[in-house]
Amino acid sequence: MWRGRSSFTTLVVGVFVVYVLHTCWVMYGIVYTRPCTGSANCIQPYLARRPKLQLSVYTATRSSLGAENSVDLVLNVEDFDVESKFERTVNVSVPKKTRNNGTLYAYIFLHHAGVLPWHDGKEVHLVSSLTTYMVPRPEEVSLLAGEPAAQQEDTERKPPSTLDEPVSHWRPRLTLNVMVDDFVFDGSSLPADVHRYMKMIQLGKTVHYLPILFIDQLSSRVKDLMVINRSTTELPLTVSYDKISLGRLRFWIHMQDAVYSLQQFGFSEKDADEVKGIFVDTNLYFLALTFLVAAFHLLFDFLAFKNDISFWKKKKSLTGMSTKAVLWRCFSTVVIFLFLLDEQTSLLVLVPAGIGAAIELWKVKKALKMSVGWRGLWPTFEFGTYSESERRTEEYDTQAMEYLSYLLYPLCVGGAVYSLLNIKYKSWYSWLINSFVNGVYAFGFLFMLPQLFVNYKAFNTFIDDVFAFIITMPTSHRLACFRDDVVFLVYLYQRWLYPVDKSRVNEFGESYEESPGRKSHAD
Repeated sequence: MWRGRSSFTTLVVGVFVVYVLHTCWVMYGIVYTRPCTGSANCIQPYLARRPKLQLSVYTATRSSLGAENSVDLVLNVEDFDVESKFERTVNVSVPKKTRNNGTLYAYIFLHHAGVLPWHDGKEVHLVSSLTTYMVPRPEEVSLLAGEPAAQQEDTERKPPSTLDEPVSHWRPRLTLNVMVDDFVFDGSSLPADVHRYMKMIQLGKTVHYLPILFIDQLSSRVKDLMVINRSTTELPLTVSYDKISLGRLRFWIHMQDAVYSLQQFGFSEKDADEVKGIFVDTNLYFLALTFLVAAFHLLFDFLAFKNDISFWKKKKSLTGMSTKAVLWRCFSTVVIFLFLLDEQTSLLVLVPAGIGAAIELWKVKKALKMSVGWRGLWPTFEFGTYSESERRTEEYDTQAMEYLSYLLYPLCVGGAVYSLLNIKYKSWYSWLINSFVNGVYAFGFLFMLPQLFVNYKAFNTFIDDVFAFIITMPTSHRLACFRDDVVFLVYLYQRWLYPVDKSRVNEFGESYEESPGRKSHAD
């Protein structure tokens, strides 16, 4: 049976390694594009002719371009230099249709200077939505002071059903890129990702591709969205531009397609936004590190769940384990899952937390079957008798918790009262679950330490610490990732301070060393 489990783990790790290597190979193929070497079928860059260009941004309520007078000009950059980076903020007039929970689109034109875009045969343009639909996040209020009267009247005026309906939100940022590499493509093997952004023209006997314009949707974050009210007549729009290389452009296209696929599979705008946060304002080397960390985190989560289930399946008693810690871990895991659910945390964090909570509930059920009645779970319900090893475990457990609880109980109660007086929450439930989770994080540290007293096996992966800074999550949950680091360091110090005497004979008359390598102590 052990060989079967070992073979399965080896298979999983092998598949994981193959997946990582395959992904690295695919990423290399994306970043590196083979140029055209011959003269035939080569597509030359139009930017190599150094044309005078102009950038124009228009807005309209429809996604398809209609008549010239149906659009509004919001930004016009004459003598546009594709090599120069800039950022400008303009005020956009919001039409009545958009204010009534409607939409608004931006039309970005790159055309010859001095020529209107619809009169220029060599123009390129893209369309981007400046609005998106989301359920508004409930506003946080002071639970003791209550909400302002005006705000309360406005809330009461709205029907309950409309509070959970998606409303139009404004995207205040529009990020543009132009591929500036003088790259010569091979017409017979054009990359499919770039091909859909290319517009080609015939100049004499040579085929040229016009400037490749790209809209960086990954830079649009949920935290920047603004609710569009009916009284809003103008909204700010920050238009930023920067050049982009071919390799980065292809990589960005693939990442945007991946985020779009997540949304098609049912991921919400907020969940997709957590993935966006991994790629924004980072270089390719950090992105590669992010991929490896996320992949290893996924592998370790899977192996940890698998080993945990296997360990508990074959366990026949709770000897050497803290029974209080079993029940507490279940309770704390469920509370953390409810906290993450209330905070609308990313599915990348929420799903593993939910799986962990389900496993902990199963472990408690199995622990109760192994116990005689409710012994060890509450002091007032003790049935049967303890073995000598179990009694020692419970004694060390109780001793460790008694010392640490003197500090943690006042801190948890004081923190709950302080947060009630000084911090705003969406509801009493939010305050209650936040207070519970802060206590769970604190007492979770306390419940880790009895395992050091009984010298139980410690397990920790420092990959979790790196992952905590990559994926967006509540700050308290992020800091809680470092509790096991502290415990592990204490555990290592304990192992160094109290090494195992392998020549000592245990209660079964067995020894790790048949012939002791060192002399025994004199009586």
